[in-house]
Amino acid sequence: MKAGAAIWALGMMSGTSLDGVDAAMIRSDGVSIFEFGPADYRPYTPAERALLRAALGKWQGEDGVAGAAEVVEGAHVELASRFSGAEVIGFHGQTLAHDPLHGRTHQAGDGALMARALRLPVVWDFRSADVAMGGQGAPLVPYFHHACARYAGLDAPLAMLNLGGVGNITYVDPRVDDPCAQGAVLAFDTGPANAPINDIMQARRGLAQDMGGALALMGQVDQPLVDAFMAHSFFARLPPKSLDRNDFAEAFAALRSLPDADAVATATAIAAASVAASLQHFPAPPDQILVAGGGRHNVALMGMLKNAVNIPVHPIETIGLNGDMLEAQAFGYLALRVIYGLPTSGPSTTGAPAFVSGGLIGKPD
Repeated sequence: MKAGAAIWALGMMSGTSLDGVDAAMIRSDGVSIFEFGPADYRPYTPAERALLRAALGKWQGEDGVAGAAEVVEGAHVELASRFSGAEVIGFHGQTLAHDPLHGRTHQAGDGALMARALRLPVVWDFRSADVAMGGQGAPLVPYFHHACARYAGLDAPLAMLNLGGVGNITYVDPRVDDPCAQGAVLAFDTGPANAPINDIMQARRGLAQDMGGALALMGQVDQPLVDAFMAHSFFARLPPKSLDRNDFAEAFAALRSLPDADAVATATAIAAASVAASLQHFPAPPDQILVAGGGRHNVALMGMLKNAVNIPVHPIETIGLNGDMLEAQAFGYLALRVIYGLPTSGPSTTGAPAFVSGGLIGKPD
């Protein structure tokens, strides 16, 4: 494989919202994006989702983890088998636990096993090297966000926001050529996003999500609870910073006394307030906020977000990108950066003290 050649990669992502696996093709040399290709989605079944949910917060060797890994591997191999033309696969795995303060992170799934099953090189375990270096291990998509802004021809600082299970945001200045250069990117997790909303819906209604924000729109936000939540020290802490999906579980316990609609509305308001609080850490106000991830389909969340910030907020489709597949595409892009020895994270993204090219390469033989 020629170093620096533009080739097709298949990126795969299974997020903390536990809805399913996204997969998308991207052609890149690890620096510039040349073309986006086909994309597909494989939802987890209710039984698979329950098994994954039961393994959340657990580490390698604990009960239920091996079974969760088998679910993740099987779903990814099944979905990847629908694609052709990729020369490498970027496999994120399923985050079950993330504790960078104690130097550990756990994404279930074995990329070496997948490489043998799919007969292609698989880049995986993207976060461990960064955490071992002293970084947060997240977010990993900022350099890809920078490439996307340049691909779209943007010429002013902007924010790219992903509303998955946890929210993460990247300040991007596309006028800077190199994403590793000072001032090009600043990224961190904003706070809880879809995960607590999904958890409430699953526990109270037996549903995977608040589709379109319909239940939140029927509820009343408990503003004192939102204010109490936002007093948490995480929001004032300077970046770099990252979260596990369960880091705020104790705080969300306060919502248990609320009726269903009010609980979901309040969790949704917390997600929006978290994003608004993140803007205080930017070097300058962004020109706009472009939103990717499942949260952009939530009308209640998008409305609350627009009310909480004094900046134009748009779905990322307004610049021609696929907001459902952006993170899958990102891990295809990052796989190429690992193959070519380029940094995948650094001081302004995860707080690692040096630039890291993080990821193992599983080979088909």
